[in-house]
Amino acid sequence: MCVILCIFVRGWWLVLCAAGAVILPYIAVVLANVVDTRTSRVERPGSVVPYDKHDEAP
Repeated sequence: MCVILCIFVRGWWLVLCAAGAVILPYIAVVLANVVDTRTSRVERPGSVVPYDKHDEAP
């Protein structure tokens, strides 16, 4: 939208649209790549217990 508006507007509006065309996608990419380290937990391979179907009750 901002890129298309750069074709039609003049003056300070052109600067505003050009800045929006650069800044808005940058903010979107940065926010999309944020990782919440408080809730993500990596389990060690040693804590995984293999499933043995012979241990089930009949």
